[in-house]
Amino acid sequence: MSNKSLKPDLSFWQIWNLSFGFLGVQMGFALQNGNVSRILQNLGADVHHLGYFWLAAPIAGIIIQPIIGGASDFTWNKLGRRIPYIVGGAICATLAMFLMPKAEIFISLIPPMIFGGIMLLFMDASFNVTFQPFRALVGDMVNDKQRDLGYSVQSFLINTGQVVGSALPFFLANVLGLSQKLADGQKVSDNVVWSFYIGGATLMIAVLWTAFRTKEYPPKEYAKYNNIDLVAKEESKNEDSFIKTLLSSPKVMIQLAAVQLCSWVAFYFMWVYSTPAIAQHIWNTVDTQSEEYNQAGDWVGMMFAAYSLSAALFSVAMPGLIKLTSRKIVYAGALVCGGIGLISISYINDQYLLLIPMVGVGIAWTAILAMPFSILSENLPAEKMGVYMGIFNITIAGPQIIAGLSGGFISSTFFEGNTVGLLTMAGAILILGAFCVSLVSDQKKA
Repeated sequence: MSNKSLKPDLSFWQIWNLSFGFLGVQMGFALQNGNVSRILQNLGADVHHLGYFWLAAPIAGIIIQPIIGGASDFTWNKLGRRIPYIVGGAICATLAMFLMPKAEIFISLIPPMIFGGIMLLFMDASFNVTFQPFRALVGDMVNDKQRDLGYSVQSFLINTGQVVGSALPFFLANVLGLSQKLADGQKVSDNVVWSFYIGGATLMIAVLWTAFRTKEYPPKEYAKYNNIDLVAKEESKNEDSFIKTLLSSPKVMIQLAAVQLCSWVAFYFMWVYSTPAIAQHIWNTVDTQSEEYNQAGDWVGMMFAAYSLSAALFSVAMPGLIKLTSRKIVYAGALVCGGIGLISISYINDQYLLLIPMVGVGIAWTAILAMPFSILSENLPAEKMGVYMGIFNITIAGPQIIAGLSGGFISSTFFEGNTVGLLTMAGAILILGAFCVSLVSDQKKA
């Protein structure tokens, strides 16, 4: 067994570089979240069936992330351990972003709505291939002292990417003058098409920045820092089954699952149903082909940009707040802020005032992105960091599947088809998640 050595401190810019690719990935993810629902509706999807299309994302996550996580634990080549998967996923995601908004080109080959669903699956599967190794990369590279800083920097870059991606369609239409109207036979407006082109290119450039500016610890050095027996690790590669690994999951992973359930059901409802909800609530339209509906969609992008900007700013303050209080207090408080923000939307009738509650949503989003992974990574065996991070994705994907299967039914049964009611419900669920934080043990395993 190797004698464990202290993992060295990284400079701020080393931490920045190893997470920089997240800026591009999240820019693509923000464009997906803010625009795919209206793209699918323009392609013919019914509003109450949107959740079914979005099931592609969590299902892909459940299947792909544990596989990629486990594979990356045992990978080493000239690019490193995690980076080969990050780059490969980014190439596929960029391709999907270029194809997604151009469904009308493929009408002669495949029905446009089916094409849109396939591209959503392909895009999100690619994002998952990229996301999971990025999470593990921070756990690999930063020591315990810098762990909160590492995930806070990652959260800042994620949310900066979300600000740009969310605001881009509105900016291209209202500043650069690209059309929001659909020409005859056109399925996606010009401003959205070009947003996806720009987002895909940015994603690839940002990921390549991380790939070329980050040097992962080679196997022997990594083993030294984490007290890993390389011989035993190689044997466990063949002996440890997925079921055995799952059953030996740290208790804190199970404790965090309740919080994750509330967090991701709430945000899934917000991502999927915000555009139809705001179109109906503020613009008084359900006509997906109208210019007003596309204006509502662009404004939802601005709302998402507002919560992402709030999240980016809060991620800077969060490490200091944790030192003053505790992770659990900051985590719970952030979820309450998000819950209040979502609940207040149904009481606001001015589009500009809708930016105010998104501040609370952004605070919650920062905590959701950083807190579970910061708590969890301290309690994971270093030699299985990737596979456990992949398994933990079940607590992200599973709640989204539940929300996807139930959202349309809840909206039509309890809110008479008015999807703004789902946003109110999402807020209440986030506040419930804040109470679940008390179940989590924030103590590092001895």
